[in-house]
Amino acid sequence: MINCSICGKKAIYTRHFSGINLCAKCFSKSIERKIQQTISNNAMLEPSDRILLAVSGGKDSTALLHILNKLEKKFHKSEILAITIDEGISGYRDEAISIASNNCNKLGIKHHIYSFSEIYGYSLDKIVQSQGESHGIKPCTYCGILRRKALNIAARRLNANKLVTAHTLDDEIQSFILNILHGDTAKISLMIPLLKSSEIKFIPKIKPYCEILESESSLYAYLNEIVFQTTPCPYRESSMRSEVRRFLNMLEVNHPGMKFAIKKSMKRISVTMQIPVCKEHKYCEICGEPSSSSVCKACKIVNTLN
Repeated sequence: MINCSICGKKAIYTRHFSGINLCAKCFSKSIERKIQQTISNNAMLEPSDRILLAVSGGKDSTALLHILNKLEKKFHKSEILAITIDEGISGYRDEAISIASNNCNKLGIKHHIYSFSEIYGYSLDKIVQSQGESHGIKPCTYCGILRRKALNIAARRLNANKLVTAHTLDDEIQSFILNILHGDTAKISLMIPLLKSSEIKFIPKIKPYCEILESESSLYAYLNEIVFQTTPCPYRESSMRSEVRRFLNMLEVNHPGMKFAIKKSMKRISVTMQIPVCKEHKYCEICGEPSSSSVCKACKIVNTLN
């Protein structure tokens, strides 16, 4: 029998990259402690924040919902709200919304739902059906652009001053590799745990989960009996991200700790590429939202459909 390196009880998990064995209780505590450290080290939250957490119903965001709820109880002036963006994916999103709502009800957290149809007039299914993969654009690209804008709009409407996403360490390094493969290296400078701007329409975004492995997120959810959606998005395998995910997972199996090494490189590159905040802000001529160009990417997609 392998014993826990911390308390001596029966271990259920081994962190191969560090050689530490952990029992169920010590494993869960280590995840919660790591998230607390990430929040503290990056000055992500203040005691009186009104936090909006994007909850998809999947393992990562649902587990983070439970963890942040624990932490929030220590700060009585703070408040957590949850939001689920309904992209309009037939046979998939309805189940996720139900799971997210049930978890929020269990924790006593207000749950809000915003949809692509409500904000843009189209569901993701309709967009994909209409556009296909025109100019090589995958469904996940449409979804990512529209969801980011929808979250920022929702956060502002709900008077949140922090927008939280459950990006794991895996998500971060996958995006890092994809930005390099696509030659979009400027985005690497934005890959930081706390992203803020002097632009009042942009709600600061934080990623408390960015140091947590996706596999450990899954284990935390199972050990703490957190109900989450296990059905994968039907568009998932059409993206290059899935290929990068498989490659990185294989690399981690053969070379434990490689994901953390890549994350360290990403941090260093991100710091050296930091772009000074421009005092002159741009706004989309169509929707009025913050944009890097005269028309934001989301409006360009919608205009094409119209």
